[in-house]
Amino acid sequence: MTATPTQRLPGFQSGVIGGVCLVLLALIGMVYAFNQREIVSGVISMGQTLLAFTSAFICFMAVKRAPSRSAGPVLAAGITAGLVMAAMLVLLILLGKTVNMRQVFINASPALFNLLLFYQENIWAGIGLMLLSGALIGFLTGLTYLLPSLWRRALVTAICSIAVVGMLQDLIAPIIGTWGPLSVLSDWLFSGNGLSIGGAAGLFCVVAAATAAWSSKRQAVTRRVQAMQPGPKRKLKLGAILAAAVVLLILPHALGLFLSEVMTIVGLYVLLGLGLNIVVGFAGLLDLGYVAFFAIGSYTVAILTSPELGFFSLTFWQALPFAVLLGIIAGVMLGIPVLKMRGDYLAIATLGFGEIIRILVLSDALRPWLGGAQGIGKITKARIGEFEFASPQEVYYLLLAGCILVGFISWRLRDSRLGRAWMAMREDEDVAQAMGINLVATKLLAFATGAGFSALSGAIFASKIGSVYPHSFNVMISINILCVIIVGGMGSMPGVVVGAFALVGLPELLREFAEYRLLVYGAALVAMMLLKPEGLWPEATHERELHDSAEASATPTTSAPAVPTG
Repeated sequence: MTATPTQRLPGFQSGVIGGVCLVLLALIGMVYAFNQREIVSGVISMGQTLLAFTSAFICFMAVKRAPSRSAGPVLAAGITAGLVMAAMLVLLILLGKTVNMRQVFINASPALFNLLLFYQENIWAGIGLMLLSGALIGFLTGLTYLLPSLWRRALVTAICSIAVVGMLQDLIAPIIGTWGPLSVLSDWLFSGNGLSIGGAAGLFCVVAAATAAWSSKRQAVTRRVQAMQPGPKRKLKLGAILAAAVVLLILPHALGLFLSEVMTIVGLYVLLGLGLNIVVGFAGLLDLGYVAFFAIGSYTVAILTSPELGFFSLTFWQALPFAVLLGIIAGVMLGIPVLKMRGDYLAIATLGFGEIIRILVLSDALRPWLGGAQGIGKITKARIGEFEFASPQEVYYLLLAGCILVGFISWRLRDSRLGRAWMAMREDEDVAQAMGINLVATKLLAFATGAGFSALSGAIFASKIGSVYPHSFNVMISINILCVIIVGGMGSMPGVVVGAFALVGLPELLREFAEYRLLVYGAALVAMMLLKPEGLWPEATHERELHDSAEASATPTTSAPAVPTG
């Protein structure tokens, strides 16, 4: 069987795709915008890091498709992909030097081209450096791929740590600087507008060594913990829970006001993600109208507590059960008409339900009761005695209590008979029904449970903000939550937390680049589907299923020899 051109030159095809991506990143202004912030002071900027990481990712996909796992083909695939990507950037520069591209692409400025040319006055010297850097990235990516998994994991983790700490210098440095003796560490780690060279080198060594040590000892530690007697094991779990509780309780006071606000936003998405994880992750029902229940919870609390409408004057805690109950009822009402729908059809139907709720809230006919486009203000804050959950540091504890409650319920439901029914239905509805599972009741309970959790988060959101408006409940909220559980890991509760921090927390810390948020979401989803489709913190069952199917598809099938006929 002869190899196809794509199989013979995997690096070329990947390089062309990567080159197109790099050119688009440059022309939309993302590279130059990110270049305003440095990762390592005087060495590499955030814009250059973006180009390098994108190139390394494409080179990694190329070396994975190499015809063999020996050093020659792997390195050749990586270098080819790197050179092709660099060559396409060179073509962009040459085109920009000869044609005025700013009439179509406003970001195709001389400043961008100088950045791509490493600020070389001689254009050919810059082009040479660009081609050399592309080949070097491809070579290093191939070399990293050839390393043992232990060292590869340590190397990648250390490099990513440098990038993250460098990006968040403005937040990390002040926090460390206020912790007394650790202020010396801040002065050594950071310099100017990024990490110092010594700080970056030290951080790399520490993270790489820690990652390698933990990776080599993880299995042994896990076996030792599993072999412990019930009494010591229970004490160990209790100690870990108490330590985590202490950290969570003191966290807002250690982080400050701004980071506490970021934590409250992340907490809201964790709460929403845990609810949608029931529907999508456990039961396998693709719900794109999840924001509707979030809106129902918010508006219920607003109507029952705000003096602006003049109907009721309940406290937050009195209104909260009504919000959750209405959310559950709405979940059942949504579930009944879509019981026989699956996949894309279910997604479209639920999407329509979300839009119906948003339009009803906006309508002039319901304005006396729902406030219309003006929304509802003066919503009562949650209060316990004289203590009011007003500031972000105080709302944090309210959200923490909500996340713990919902997480505990989700954990108990996952291992219950109902949770197993959900997972059976997720795998195959027909087989689940044949096994005696009542699909109607199981689906309605999934919709109702997820809707109740969403309404709870909406109630806390209304109390936190103090007002609600229709534009706060658009379809992008549902999509963002779905992205959170996909990136974190479908069906995984810790994955929801990790996904919320990755897709919500990090963009909130980099709000000056908020216009590129959707692009980052899309890129993250593509990367996750290619590299780690099970998610950052996957559920064990889902991970095993994906790996088994991947191994089965990768196993070559051999055809039986032909039987000669007379």
